[in-house]
Amino acid sequence: MRIDTLAKRLMFNTVRVDTVLEDGSQGSGTGFVVSHQGPHGLRRFIVTNRHLVEDVRSGGLVFTQGRDGQPLIGTRFELEIEEFPHAWFLHPDPEVDLAIVPMAPLERAAREQGVQLYYHGIDTALVPDAATVGAFDALEEVLFIGYPNGVWDHVNLLPIQRRGTTATPVGMDFEGRPEFLIDAAVYPGSSGSPVFLFRPEGVSPAGGARAPLYFLGVIAAVFFREEENQLVAGPVPASTQPCGVVRQSEMIDLGLVIKSKVVVELIEEYCRRWRE
Repeated sequence: MRIDTLAKRLMFNTVRVDTVLEDGSQGSGTGFVVSHQGPHGLRRFIVTNRHLVEDVRSGGLVFTQGRDGQPLIGTRFELEIEEFPHAWFLHPDPEVDLAIVPMAPLERAAREQGVQLYYHGIDTALVPDAATVGAFDALEEVLFIGYPNGVWDHVNLLPIQRRGTTATPVGMDFEGRPEFLIDAAVYPGSSGSPVFLFRPEGVSPAGGARAPLYFLGVIAAVFFREEENQLVAGPVPASTQPCGVVRQSEMIDLGLVIKSKVVVELIEEYCRRWRE
């Protein structure tokens, strides 16, 4: 397969996050690569949810290997990270479900084993500014990529691409927080999935030109209908096995997305504290 379109490149933006939870069960979720140009140069990070990496026993990241700038489709490289929970830089606000880890030491570790990682990072320049967000409609189509219910093409190591729509306007802060909702099938394993406004034709509903891709945010939670018919938001479970958060509950296909500007703020906070 030639990686010659935007949609094909996005298939290599995500990495699978595999963990062993404290109870011994296996978990999986999604991470993705982001590039950020800061005052000290270009830096790359993997972004995911903090609830995927906190308080787990062990974990690793699954990449596709590359050679001469091309993917070796189906050739797996799993990078086990020592003291996995402590490798991640968590958002200073414990209520913000985001974590990042720099790519540089991961790539060094891969090179030491003679492995080249193949991925396509998304640039934080794809985060829409206030004027662009203001031009978005109340209902927009979205694309999100990850490993729902742990499902993926494990032979070719490719994630699952899914579509949905915004359920609340991106320009509004849902419940006063920098988040919005999507109407989409969000399942365990979708945690950490990047969410995009993806319109390859590059035309807005009003007929004006627009970029084909905007990075809108990160899936962090899904809404459940409880026994008492109350709706509650809970983290997308990392494990596909039955767990407390879904007992006597039903997912209602509403996903909570942390806005991409919060990802940028977290990366900039890391860069202020640490230099490579």
